Amino acid sequence: MVKKIFSLIWQYFRRLDKLLLLLTVLICSFSVILLYSLVQNNMTQSITSVDVTLDYTDYRNQAIAALMGLAFSIVVAVWDYRKFSKLWFIYLPLTVGLTCLTFTSLGETGLEGADDRAWIMLGGFSLQPAEFLKLGFILSFAYHCHKTREIFNNPLNILGLCVHAAIPVGLVMLQGDDGTAIVFLAIFIAVIFAAGISWKYILGAGILSPIAIFIMWNYYLQPVHKNRILAILDPEKYATKDILYQTNLAKIALGSGQLRGKGLFGGDYSYVPVCHNDFIFSYVGQTLGFIGCLGLVILIALICLRTLGNSLRSSDPLGRYICVGVFAYIFSQSVLNIGMVMGVTPVIGITLPFVSAGGSSMLSATASMGLVMSVYYHSSKFDTLFAKKK
Repeated sequence: MVKKIFSLIWQYFRRLDKLLLLLTVLICSFSVILLYSLVQNNMTQSITSVDVTLDYTDYRNQAIAALMGLAFSIVVAVWDYRKFSKLWFIYLPLTVGLTCLTFTSLGETGLEGADDRAWIMLGGFSLQPAEFLKLGFILSFAYHCHKTREIFNNPLNILGLCVHAAIPVGLVMLQGDDGTAIVFLAIFIAVIFAAGISWKYILGAGILSPIAIFIMWNYYLQPVHKNRILAILDPEKYATKDILYQTNLAKIALGSGQLRGKGLFGGDYSYVPVCHNDFIFSYVGQTLGFIGCLGLVILIALICLRTLGNSLRSSDPLGRYICVGVFAYIFSQSVLNIGMVMGVTPVIGITLPFVSAGGSSMLSATASMGLVMSVYYHSSKFDTLFAKKK
């Protein structure tokens, strides 16, 4: 009996994507250490104009969320993604329903002065349901593409896929969370490309894009949103306006660390609003300098590349679509967040995956790695290997 248990454990670790797990543990550990540094410096008044709402509770919540997410991802790796994805009628309504609760009395803004209503209070905990909706959308949309692959480029099927994507995009846009809406669009585009969408639809989308942009600009975007975009295109014109307040402070903080940074503790740090959340990359620049920023970018890039690599090892198109969806999620959100700090993308209130403070964000990112590890665990390489042994 004991021998059989050890055999099962050995088989599990042999099939597990240990490299992706190691990369995930490294970036989660980095996040916890970085947030502890920020909390410690905040409590000791090392940061000018400190954020008095930041305390050790934020650090503990981040550590707990990281441990829970890593444990969940290790368990999810064993589950067959092919069976789990078929349960879309359970997880998709659940995540959509949670997101809809943000429009009820349970809904609230995450930060004072924020213009989005994307959080709910459940049992004394603040949750951002859209983070979990990302996972539900990746799984269900990948399964939708997989089930209709024989008629994928049929016009009615393409219309159905667009409606499938429009539901989460529309919900988060109604919340005012345009950054997350862009991430959903990135997932949608990446997966349909992986599924082999016809160039005719790509050409049609290219022709219709200017019309869609015109409608969005004139009938959807509020003046504050337009100013955020225009400020990136012409920063000198908006230099004296509040629209670039956070970005300017973030760029100063980012550059103040120079090559090696001021260190994690005891330095003379510049204050950046919500630097523990949306602007965490500016704090990386302050404390660890250019070397630290480069190291973090490389770590995120390795996670993205490993995720794409697992898509190539997949036993079927479904696994490939899931991996591509997770890649689009991590990659697009990282680019938007880092670009926001550097002043090359508008300030749209979006977190840096694995790194920014926030339990929902951490759980979503780590759980997505579990989906990718499940694809690796059940890849054709291992299925063939263990089938021969039997």
